[in-house]
Amino acid sequence: MTIPFTILFLVLSFIAEILGTIGGFGSSTFFVPVANYFLDFQTVLGITSVFHVFSNISKIALFKKGLDKKILFQIGIPAVVFVIIGAVASKYINVRYLQLVLSLFLIGLSILFLVKKELKFSPNKRNSFVGGSLSGFFAGLLGTGGAIRGITMAAFSVEKSVFVATSAAIDLAVDGSRMIIYFFNGYIHKHDLYLIPFLIIIGFVGTYIGKIILDKIPQEKFRILVLVLILIVGITLILKFFGISYFAE
Repeated sequence: MTIPFTILFLVLSFIAEILGTIGGFGSSTFFVPVANYFLDFQTVLGITSVFHVFSNISKIALFKKGLDKKILFQIGIPAVVFVIIGAVASKYINVRYLQLVLSLFLIGLSILFLVKKELKFSPNKRNSFVGGSLSGFFAGLLGTGGAIRGITMAAFSVEKSVFVATSAAIDLAVDGSRMIIYFFNGYIHKHDLYLIPFLIIIGFVGTYIGKIILDKIPQEKFRILVLVLILIVGITLILKFFGISYFAE
């Protein structure tokens, strides 16, 4: 990337981190679609996993009081198992149409929960397993599964600090697992490592700013905000699928 596009990339990454913190499901949901405009897909997977590890550490530090161990294990264990499967499969599967499926899935579910505001699911083992498995698999395969986890936890209607802290802890385990697989897949390149120090700073500062904003959002509006952000992500992925780019060099 040229210097102007590197600056644009970092600015958009900073915005993605703030939105990911406010939405509670991590910056990769916004970061991956943005990064795909600048870097090849496999590089995006590698960079995202490293960036997200530091991003989630900052979220856990700032929101640690909200950590729910029950949800953590019920969603986190299947997420880690399936992120490994997805990360290994990413080397062999053409992901183009899976991105389309994911975008339609996110758009459909977010609209459903926005229209049917009273619709909720019990945070039982079955629902947690399904949400964790799908979010982990898509995180490993496409680099972003946080929106599916966000949909799951929004359906559970958990309190916002619990949402952010627990989601970040799950994400930390997921990203640590897939980062190892991506390294051996050859997705993490030496010539891209100069971005990492900037992204680490962005992760901590963006999370802090996101927390300040989140503290001002009433709990009853938080679920709606999460669903609207997920809808935007779905639309962004649709635009990416059809090759509509505003950042092409």
